[in-house]
Amino acid sequence: MARRDIWLVSDGWLWRVRGRLSGDGGQEVSYDFPDEPSARAMVERMMKTSAGTWRDLTEAVRQETNRRQTR
Repeated sequence: MARRDIWLVSDGWLWRVRGRLSGDGGQEVSYDFPDEPSARAMVERMMKTSAGTWRDLTEAVRQETNRRQTR
């Protein structure tokens, strides 16, 4: 089974959903939305149409960012 990644990011004005198939260097797609609910709905659609088990890595990424900032 291929790895699949989905990111939900915002710059405060625009919400972007990025998806990538097969890890680094894999095929990517990107969708822009004017609001968070629309963007989150796309994330849900992408997760439902992809086989396999999903893991939310939000907290792990947040902890790593904080760890790097305190160095």
